[in-house]
Amino acid sequence: MGSLFRLIVSMPGAFVITALLFLGMAYMIRQDAQLEEERDALNISITQQLKDTDLSANKEFKRPTLDTPPPPPPSVVDASNRPSLDGVRAAVPTLDVKLNIGTGFNPDRDAQPLVRIPPQYPERCMQRAQAREQVVVEFDVTPEGTTTNPRVVDSTNSCLNSAATKSVERWKYQPKIVENKPEWRRGVQTVVTFELSDG
Repeated sequence: MGSLFRLIVSMPGAFVITALLFLGMAYMIRQDAQLEEERDALNISITQQLKDTDLSANKEFKRPTLDTPPPPPPSVVDASNRPSLDGVRAAVPTLDVKLNIGTGFNPDRDAQPLVRIPPQYPERCMQRAQAREQVVVEFDVTPEGTTTNPRVVDSTNSCLNSAATKSVERWKYQPKIVENKPEWRRGVQTVVTFELSDG
């Protein structure tokens, strides 16, 4: 009941305030219409004004003159001005010593590896193996370049000895050459490395 009473009392006040606001705005609009005429706006141009040139006044066109190249230097015909081409003359000393300097090419060579197949890590050895194991293998190289007689000299893990010798048996070598003939190369030693991958 109280809110209805407040609504009834406040309605005439709201109408009066709204009417006064409209009358005030109408008065202000009439005052704006009676202002002095607007002055011409100041026009400022910051671009450069280009002037047209009259081409009809310049009837004769002159080509620009190019720089002339310098004349070539004078040729010298005086023979005394030329350098001497004789050089220094000296006699070659003679030596009474018999030297054999050879041909500079020595075809002899030791056995050289061509193919080295890495070893397979046996699964039975992985349980007690460290991250990096090494096996020293000694073998012979035949005149055909194959490996034979592999034997273990030293090992950090005896479980890997068999895998190391099997890997060495599949290697290929260039044979040892002595006086242009392939020969046996005995007692070649190499280190076969086994590494456990982290994965």
